[in-house]
Amino acid sequence: MIPRRVAYVVNVFAKLSETFITDELASLRQPDEELRHEIVAGAGLAERTVYDSREFLPDLQEFRPELLHAHFATKPTATARALAAKLGVPFIFTAHRYDIYARPPEDFADRAAAAAAVVTVSEANVRYIVSTFGVPAAHIRLIPCGVDTERFRPPDQRRAEGGGPAEPPHIVCVARLKPFKNQQLLLEACARLQARGVQFRCVLVGDGPSRDELNRARARLGLQRVVELVGAAKQTEVLAWWRRAAVAVLTSNSEGMPVSLMEAAACGVPAVATAVGGVPELIEDGVTGFLTASGDADALAGALERLLCDPDLVARFGAAARRRVVEHFSLTRQVDRLLALWRSLVDEVER
Repeated sequence: MIPRRVAYVVNVFAKLSETFITDELASLRQPDEELRHEIVAGAGLAERTVYDSREFLPDLQEFRPELLHAHFATKPTATARALAAKLGVPFIFTAHRYDIYARPPEDFADRAAAAAAVVTVSEANVRYIVSTFGVPAAHIRLIPCGVDTERFRPPDQRRAEGGGPAEPPHIVCVARLKPFKNQQLLLEACARLQARGVQFRCVLVGDGPSRDELNRARARLGLQRVVELVGAAKQTEVLAWWRRAAVAVLTSNSEGMPVSLMEAAACGVPAVATAVGGVPELIEDGVTGFLTASGDADALAGALERLLCDPDLVARFGAAARRRVVEHFSLTRQVDRLLALWRSLVDEVER
């Protein structure tokens, strides 16, 4: 039986850099610290939101959830675990990236053992959780984040062609400006492309602590005319950038499963990305884009140049990327898998 009441526990909600949570839940309107959500058609999330931690337990006792689901293995999981014990219901958590590789809780294995199941978003994550924390593979469920492939889709061809002057092909990177995202590598690749006379424009969409450093590098490399840092963007703005893009790029040193590349693929945009974390599970090298070694600016520039200079290759890879994401990484597929897991856990409790 599909549970009718599930409470979500998150740390910060809703974040522009974590749209996978908002997409998983539905339409969201305002930020909060902890969220509960009843799976009822047409239910509004704003009226199912709890801000004050002192109200979590009494509100949940009134709500009577059948399951708690936390996102990230850190504070949200600790909170969900404590609440679930008091409510007498199971809890699960989804582990993404930083809570696995960068700042995992010291008692990750204990939290995993207490949970009814651990969800994670890539096969690479599964392997790491098993080898590093000793969590049995059978206790882990692989459910990649999904993208709304009806919303994120290629532009209408007639509208895309337009009537204005042609602009240079766009390289678009949608990512937080943080050290592990390593946009410095992208700037170095752009400097190589510019030196070779390749026509392009590169747009970095996102914000973060590396912004000043990247602006200095942009000036030092003489990229002011071809590289733009446009700041954080809402999903509607991100969609508009993907529809202008010729190539998506991600140069991270570490990843779980990057939703930004799913969005690009859904819009028919091929990608060039470093082969880290779950990225090789998303990009089929030489079919939907190109994979390069982490930290290799020459390889990155070469892969970008191949696409920037070959519109037919962009079209072929882009169509293949769209097919792949619709088949394997749609939001519908994610929700179906999640509901199946919830159903199995609730049925197990009822037995």
